[in-house]
Amino acid sequence: MRWETGRWAGRSADAAALVGWMGAVSSEPVVEMHGVDVVRGQAHLVRGIDWTVGPDQRWVVLGPNGAGKTTLLQLAAAHMHPTRGEVHLLGETLGAVDVFELRPRIGLTSAALAQRIEASERTGDVVLSAGYAVVGRWRERYDVDDLTRAAGLLHQWGVAAMAHRPFGTLSEGERKRVQIARALMTDPELLLLDEPGAGLDLGGREDLVSRLTDLARDRGAPAQVLVTHHVEEIPPGYTHALLLRAGEVVTAGPVDEVLTEQALSHTFGLALQVGRADGRYTARRVA
Repeated sequence: MRWETGRWAGRSADAAALVGWMGAVSSEPVVEMHGVDVVRGQAHLVRGIDWTVGPDQRWVVLGPNGAGKTTLLQLAAAHMHPTRGEVHLLGETLGAVDVFELRPRIGLTSAALAQRIEASERTGDVVLSAGYAVVGRWRERYDVDDLTRAAGLLHQWGVAAMAHRPFGTLSEGERKRVQIARALMTDPELLLLDEPGAGLDLGGREDLVSRLTDLARDRGAPAQVLVTHHVEEIPPGYTHALLLRAGEVVTAGPVDEVLTEQALSHTFGLALQVGRADGRYTARRVA
């Protein structure tokens, strides 16, 4: 049986109260990294990473290309092991746990995963098949609860009308929302979003940011980590930020303390003017 969060799939009031109570008393970090290096050949992809994510936190990770953002997310998704240091995920230690048992507790969207989805795959099955941690529906058996949850997630993310359409016929924005619905299918304790706004036009980006804002503000939703290049894609409701440059942490902490002109300018190697209005950030080069 899977506990489901508030709006996501219509659980009972008693279940909602229990999940809320469980969330309120759980304070164990969902991600802990201590002195983490990832080395490939002579290159350090990340170096000396110390990072902790709490169960009720929403983190944005920013940095230029090659800063180590995707590597950091792969570590947090249990898809990569550190060369040195310790990574603890959901109370387990990488290297001392079966990652195939750990990964279903972590929701992940990424360009690499999207490329594995066949264009002919039915959109509803893209979401449903996450319950078996497979891409593509084969001979798995799904019960009513699985079907109901998938339908609820498709509705929540505005793609219910596309459930019977091939995934390849969807717009880029619709595909991104289907991938997030898939990542939430297993009711994860940690949600990792690797550049969900990449490739979207203005309308698609704003629709996605609005939906991610709702998710960030949902107290029953899992801990969240979003990787992006652009401060404009940070949803209101995100609580913390981590800045990476050349594989190392520039600074990390509460979002208001981290997303300063000085820190962002150092991170991106460019003098930036940063603004904020109605919870949304903007950044532009200083003239």
